[in-house]
Amino acid sequence: MSARSHLPRVAALVGPYASGKTTLLESLLFASGSLARKGTVTDRSSVGDAAPEARQRLMSTEVNIAAASYLSDRWTFLDCPGSIEFQQDTYNALAIVDAAVVVVEAEPARAVMVAPILNFLDQNAIPHVIFINKVENSQALLRETLEALQLLSERPLLMRELPLKEGDAIAGYVDLVSERAFKYRSGQASELIQLPEVSLSEEKVARQDMLENLADLDDQLLEQLLSDVTPSTADVYQNFSKDLAGDLVVPVFFGSAAQDHGIRRLLKCLRHDVPSPEETRARRGWKADGAPIARVFKTVHASHTGKLSYARIWRGEFTEGALIDGVRPAGLYTALGATLNKTQKVATGDIVAFARLDQVRTGGVLGVTDPEVRPWPTPMPPLFPLALSADKKQDEVKLTAALAKLAEEDPSLSFGVSQDTGELVIWGQGEIHLQVALDKLRSRYNLAVTGHQPQVPYKETIRKGVSEHGRHKRQSGGHGQFGDIYVDIGPLPRGTGFQFSETIVGGVVPRQYIPSVEEGVRDYLKQGPLGFPVVDVKVTLTSGSYHTVDSSDMAFKTAARIAMTDGMPKCEPVLLEPILAIGIAVPSEYTPKAQRIISGRRGQILGYEAKDGWKGWDQVSAYLPQAEMSDMIIELRSLTMGVGTFSWRFDHLQEMTGRGADKVVEERKSALAAQ
Repeated sequence: MSARSHLPRVAALVGPYASGKTTLLESLLFASGSLARKGTVTDRSSVGDAAPEARQRLMSTEVNIAAASYLSDRWTFLDCPGSIEFQQDTYNALAIVDAAVVVVEAEPARAVMVAPILNFLDQNAIPHVIFINKVENSQALLRETLEALQLLSERPLLMRELPLKEGDAIAGYVDLVSERAFKYRSGQASELIQLPEVSLSEEKVARQDMLENLADLDDQLLEQLLSDVTPSTADVYQNFSKDLAGDLVVPVFFGSAAQDHGIRRLLKCLRHDVPSPEETRARRGWKADGAPIARVFKTVHASHTGKLSYARIWRGEFTEGALIDGVRPAGLYTALGATLNKTQKVATGDIVAFARLDQVRTGGVLGVTDPEVRPWPTPMPPLFPLALSADKKQDEVKLTAALAKLAEEDPSLSFGVSQDTGELVIWGQGEIHLQVALDKLRSRYNLAVTGHQPQVPYKETIRKGVSEHGRHKRQSGGHGQFGDIYVDIGPLPRGTGFQFSETIVGGVVPRQYIPSVEEGVRDYLKQGPLGFPVVDVKVTLTSGSYHTVDSSDMAFKTAARIAMTDGMPKCEPVLLEPILAIGIAVPSEYTPKAQRIISGRRGQILGYEAKDGWKGWDQVSAYLPQAEMSDMIIELRSLTMGVGTFSWRFDHLQEMTGRGADKVVEERKSALAAQ
């Protein structure tokens, strides 16, 4: 049987943290002859995880790209981060691949960790296979793991192999399509052996089960089985290839990346069954004919080469020195981990890094902007904030520029100055995500920064009204200062904001000074008697007096501040805290834990329901004080094997009283006194 395509294909290695994706990449590169010697994650010698931040943490923090050849077929493997905090890179990579290899461990209890990836693959109809890794462990539970995974997948999972055991250890496998048996050999291709007699009956049952599942999708195969006709091996291979390309079934393999067990069998599956770039191009909605076109899936700001835009070529050729959308890139590069190799030309199917295309963003299209059927992955919503400040004041502008580059590399990272507190706040997917960002600021941009929990944007309002007199009179040589006003201060319904009006009769306050009164009131409301911005207040200018010589805009502005300063403490000021509307998404088995998290953080549970489009997941709706949100994602993930997440939006302000409010006010007064 021949390979599916002569054009270069792309496969992503995805799966939960610590499932062994980077080790699998090493094994694939070694088995294909692209590496003479395997590296390891633990000794920091692997092709993947080449970034300093990844080496330091022994975990993938970004997509690693490696080109390889196997039996004359060209491949690019994308080793994707497993931590959900770096999942944006994974989603972007999956948008340009021909297929994905989902790497999991043979532990049923950890199967839930792959749910977000399986859901993304199913929702986007991306062909994928599953590789159950680390089966050298004698406690590996293949069948139980498969059953747990099937509960999470919308597609039928079909075992392509049957394990052969020596004692408790898995020593090889039987290919259920060819019905040939193989024994593992570390670092080498598996050895073809005689199918053991003891495994014959089990193999027949497993193969029949596989065929019946395939027959559900093919009438001809179903007719053969109903007629007791054994389908040919070629027909079964063809069915698997067709169904995988159509994302109708998910073939399941097993092995050990560390021991090189089952790696060549996986490579052969990829070679024969993974769709061609032409098929993937059609699936994503690009036309076959037309000018060259490519899509950027990853952006890197490198210290030596400048900005690199990694893209998949969907159509045509790009050559060095040629103009792309009116801009000439500084070079074309292919990648093997951190090593970049210059190339003269790339064509359909290739992965290439375009150097210094400054106008292009991740997700951008190079060349003709044909419409694409499938949308680009949306940025993951912000979950974890950190307020940043440069240790050196002169670095503040440089810090903003560096953050812009990091956010361009990773769209799930965002930043901005809070309108309420004035702090520079960076948002990410979790604590490690932001710590990696801070490490990059220090190592790449030589920026010393300090991070701390952002201030909660408390507000304050009043419960009752009062009438107040404000007079500002000062006489020194020459013109003096005179402003005299009477105002009514009163509360407004929650969410109304601020209203200013006047009922001046007879010109006791000249018209030209009334805007100054409003300006003085607004200036005061930036910091009320409790120390926070004041909202939901109305102020009416009712009367006053003026001096023909000494009155001025500044005098009436000052009089307004005096009136507000004297009157507001008499209006029973009360603290308001921001309340968020949140939706916590978790596997159904963790729903009670999510509810306890909300209750333990002064939240109000509104209800829960099945999460739309997520098999076996719930969404819990609630109101939660913003003060309780900052580290909630850390607790949520620790209680849900890393997969729980939430969305949020500001909903309303709510009165806060008691010891909690007293503590907030005291801390605010201390902070203001220290300024």
